[in-house]
Amino acid sequence: MASEVPSANINPPTSSSRTAEVPSSEINEFSSPAQLPLPSTEPHQRNKPWHTYISEDLPRTVQESTDSAIRSARSFQNSSSFHLRSLQVFLPQLSSQYKAYEESFFQKVKDAVGITREHQTLVGGVSAVTAIMLMRGPRRFLFRNTLGRLQSEEARYNKAESNVKELSISVDLVKKESKKLLERVALAHREMTHGQSELKNAGIRIQRLAKAVNKAEAQASDLMDLLREIPGREPIKLRAEVASMASHLHQQKSALDKRVVKISELGVPV
Repeated sequence: MASEVPSANINPPTSSSRTAEVPSSEINEFSSPAQLPLPSTEPHQRNKPWHTYISEDLPRTVQESTDSAIRSARSFQNSSSFHLRSLQVFLPQLSSQYKAYEESFFQKVKDAVGITREHQTLVGGVSAVTAIMLMRGPRRFLFRNTLGRLQSEEARYNKAESNVKELSISVDLVKKESKKLLERVALAHREMTHGQSELKNAGIRIQRLAKAVNKAEAQASDLMDLLREIPGREPIKLRAEVASMASHLHQQKSALDKRVVKISELGVPV
């Protein structure tokens, strides 16, 4: 009888046993992603050389920026075309609505003109009543005899009191303006009186000067007669000088006479 051979454990080790045999520091292929340690990229990024950044990262950044700009431009173009199509659809509707409103307005005007022609008496009466109501007196009379009767005594008293206050303010303003105007008139009167007296005195002085000019002209005329009687060249020269002075005196007398006439025209006795 054959001796019994003890059965050997030929089953393969389970995952739990293999997991137990693997050190904890090693990564198990059956471990979940949450249990896997994440690789640290900080030293790699920190130690990345500049030529690697220029050759790899910079072109990628430029490409991403270009793609973003192209997408923005396409989005703007699409929105612009959409608004343009909406406007093209809306304009015919707006034009048709405007034409409809315009036709309705002119139709109402034509109807109103036709009604006016058919009822001229009624339209004339309404126009007359409207013109009367626009006047202040009839409007106030109508208000007092209609709506004014519905107001209470207190309301009418308050309204009358406010009207009295407004009237008193207006009277005060009129008093102040009247006082200012009276002061100006008094000042102007004083200035006018002073000016009249000055004009009168100036006229008197002008008359005195005119008399002196007349005397000088008479003397020049006598001197001319005397020089005519004296023979020789020297009296001829003196006679020419005297004639020039006589002409100048005549011009001055004419100017003085004009001034006296102007003063008399202003009503100032001279």
